[in-house]
Amino acid sequence: MNDQTPTPSIILTAEQWQAFLSSLYERGDKLDLREEGGVYHPRKEKVDAYVFSGHAEALRSEEVDGDVWGTLEDIEETASTEEEAWQKIVAFYLGRGCVLMEVEPEEPEDAGDAADQWLISEPLARRLGLL
Repeated sequence: MNDQTPTPSIILTAEQWQAFLSSLYERGDKLDLREEGGVYHPRKEKVDAYVFSGHAEALRSEEVDGDVWGTLEDIEETASTEEEAWQKIVAFYLGRGCVLMEVEPEEPEDAGDAADQWLISEPLARRLGLL
């Protein structure tokens, strides 16, 4: 097994992440852009990281508990460390057409901290303008 998680397909700064979340709306169980093709959907509910997490396949974040161990169990894998668990989760979902998105820490002094990482389906990433 490789010691590094693959390079993310999508990298957002903390500012870009907040702007991205602000550009979304959720209707029922569908997440979409609030403005698309000249049609504007008013914000009825704020889409934040928690709401977005409901549309992700897996995540590792300081802001939202992605339950790395539960996800690992769901894919019927085992690991001895959280880092190893996350690597196996990433490999599993990348092999099933998902993309890895990384959100960099907000503060420059936090640059040494691990960035938040999200695994989302490629169709969702395309629909939301991330690819």
